[in-house]
Amino acid sequence: MKQCNFQDFMQELKPWLDSDHIKKAEISAEGIFYLYFNDGMKNVYALDDCTMSQVQSVVDDLKTRGVIVDEA
Repeated sequence: MKQCNFQDFMQELKPWLDSDHIKKAEISAEGIFYLYFNDGMKNVYALDDCTMSQVQSVVDDLKTRGVIVDEA
């Protein structure tokens, strides 16, 4: 699991923001963000400085781009 702030998370996420790369995303009640990639890889992020509205904006953006998002 990678501990990161919201800005670093967004920079890492930016190149993969579509359903061609990301198969599925999950966000836990504890704020842990899971990304499952189409090639079988998984990245796990603990976001330590964000609000729920920031997380929700990422979730909404992923859904708009065709990514399945499971929310706890």
